[in-house]
Amino acid sequence: MYKMRNLLQLCGLFLLLSTAYGSFNLYLNEHETMRLLGLSAELYYVREGLINKYALQFTVPVAANIKDISFTWQSLAGKALPYRINIATSDPIVLPRPSLNISRIGEMPQEIETFALDMKCSGVRSSEVDITISIEVTLNRETNNVTELVFTRKKICLQSEVTEDSTDSTTLFTTIPKRPNAVITFIVGGILAMIVVAVFISIAYCARGPAKRKPHLSQPVRTSSFQRLQTHSSSLAPSICPTNATLPRSKCSEPEELHRRISEITVQRCRVRLSSLLQEGTFGRVYRGTYNETQDVIVKTVGQQASQMQVSLLLQEGMNLYGACHVGILSVFGVSIEDHTAPFLLYAADNNTKNLKVFLQEPIARTLTTIQIVKMSSQLASAVCHLHAHGVLHKDIATRNCVIDDDLSVKMTDNSLSRDLFPQDYHCLGDRENRPIKWLSLEALSKKQFSEASDAWAFGVLIWELCTLAKQPYIDIDAFEMENYLRDGYRLAQPLNCPDELFTIMAYCWAVSILERPTFQQLQFCLQDFYNQLTRYV
Repeated sequence: MYKMRNLLQLCGLFLLLSTAYGSFNLYLNEHETMRLLGLSAELYYVREGLINKYALQFTVPVAANIKDISFTWQSLAGKALPYRINIATSDPIVLPRPSLNISRIGEMPQEIETFALDMKCSGVRSSEVDITISIEVTLNRETNNVTELVFTRKKICLQSEVTEDSTDSTTLFTTIPKRPNAVITFIVGGILAMIVVAVFISIAYCARGPAKRKPHLSQPVRTSSFQRLQTHSSSLAPSICPTNATLPRSKCSEPEELHRRISEITVQRCRVRLSSLLQEGTFGRVYRGTYNETQDVIVKTVGQQASQMQVSLLLQEGMNLYGACHVGILSVFGVSIEDHTAPFLLYAADNNTKNLKVFLQEPIARTLTTIQIVKMSSQLASAVCHLHAHGVLHKDIATRNCVIDDDLSVKMTDNSLSRDLFPQDYHCLGDRENRPIKWLSLEALSKKQFSEASDAWAFGVLIWELCTLAKQPYIDIDAFEMENYLRDGYRLAQPLNCPDELFTIMAYCWAVSILERPTFQQLQFCLQDFYNQLTRYV
């Protein structure tokens, strides 16, 4: 029951496609899933012959400090099943063809066994490399019944990374390998240390150069390199809801407040009809549907086997923006808790509404123009300004927590299910608290202090996401190194085709001092002013 419970949390059974029932199992065991994804569960790709299509399509990120991945398999056919394994990488120079600790052609054992894939980067440069693993299992030679499974892993390789065994800890610039000779280790370590010190001195010297120096596109950016934005008093006052609909200031994490909010918007579950699945995570589900057969809605829920903690988190985070009355905010308008193990959260949204990060990362997504990016940023700044006017901090501003429609109108929404639907955006730093590390301000990261200024920092990262079609920020930096990286003055580089004016707004959001960061009224004014300049002759 324990394994089945974990399986149901991790994979929706309605996404399983049958091939040859009872032939074999192929999965990541609990230890491997924890090491790769931070989840205490088993991730099945094939369970008793049933193929989990969702799990196969999920590209598992492999951190720079992880050198190998393991799979567990077992033939259930009463005999060993012939197999063939092929492996390819998208950049053989950065990541040569990985090796297996088993033969590439052989027979799948009848007992539970584990095989490993060894991935050693060349260290010539930093890059993300796609690893494609193809496994062909012959179920019946006479009928030529062959099952082919294709997995994709995204391996992060760092420059100067070595191919020998190394420690798990990484530094900002290089990973120092273990050497059998202590004297050689000492000498090489001393040389590398002097190089690192020299690099730091050079960077510090350059950063203190003339203030007008334009930062290089490929180099980390220091906030001291940017001119401080002028303070303006915005003439655009944020929209305020009627008195009886304003955002409650009390904490939604308090049981009494949460119960009150839920009781005010409880709806009957029978009035909700689900039509299509939009997103699915380990335990979370996002559906398109209707309410009362007339209102188009987005429905957030969890699988039946979700834990009570996951259910509680869905409700708490889903209620954080309840009561917000603003054109740029999508907040929950209904909730059903008739099934307490899988509650429904309802959001009023047209059929063409989709998650902003998913939209940006679609293969067919068009490149956004600067005018569109600035307009979308202005809309979201106005939404957050409304929240702050009512004493509400968002604490997780990012494209994954926004929605967009076909007209490119965007809305800010809550972060319920985001940790599950976008696990690559959240990290634990040994405290068992999953946080959006690479969107957090320095004080939020180091001291867990949140304010309007920390929301402004995350908003700067959101604009960067819009300019890069939702690329992963600080992709080459380990989450454990982020605090030191930011404290040393490094920031996200200016995206290609991003105007200096827009990048200056981003960089101002990343000032170390919270007093130097803009308020959202100032951001709204600057973005609107820039938008007016761009459209003046269009």
